[in-house]
Amino acid sequence: METSYRTLATDAHGEIEEKHSRFRCRIARTETEEAARAVIEAERRTHHDARHHCSAFILGPDGRVERSNDDGEPSGTAGTPMLDVLRGSGYREVTAVVTRWFGGTLLGAGGLVRAYGDAVRAALEDARPLERRLLQLHELTVDHAEAGRIENELRGASFTVTGTDYADRATLHVASTPGHEDALAALVAATTGGQGVLVPAGQEWVDA
Repeated sequence: METSYRTLATDAHGEIEEKHSRFRCRIARTETEEAARAVIEAERRTHHDARHHCSAFILGPDGRVERSNDDGEPSGTAGTPMLDVLRGSGYREVTAVVTRWFGGTLLGAGGLVRAYGDAVRAALEDARPLERRLLQLHELTVDHAEAGRIENELRGASFTVTGTDYADRATLHVASTPGHEDALAALVAATTGGQGVLVPAGQEWVDA
């Protein structure tokens, strides 16, 4: 199972020109297909004077969802090479849109493949990467009087305490990276005299 992946911190942009045709690329961070299609539609509205708005996206921490669209260019000459470049970049949860303004000269299939791929590469040169990591979430219920001390012990051992709920007792919300559950359990046992019990509370992806 993947425990980390790379995405974009902010949108990336790039532009190239090939035989008087302009190819402008925007790459945006998108976590869902709905968000990806919203980015594509936004570029279409912004650059409504352009002939083509070709796209490719890779979604999910595991990169399982992939789509591409030639938007009227000959089949396989735009979306596919764009997707190939995105795959090679290692970025996930990203959508690339290349807008083309026709310059009057036909580029041929090979020329289109190169141009659309190069436009994405130009945008990737502008990219600022952002690592995301998977956290295991836990809940730990302790006496109010012990909550502060136990939280300090957890933080001192590089575990993350994301919050505390106070009711009859205090419930600490603790996060650990995958593979460190045993170390966390041992620390909890040591700091609570064996009285503390970690309750699994799911997983969450966070920006590193």
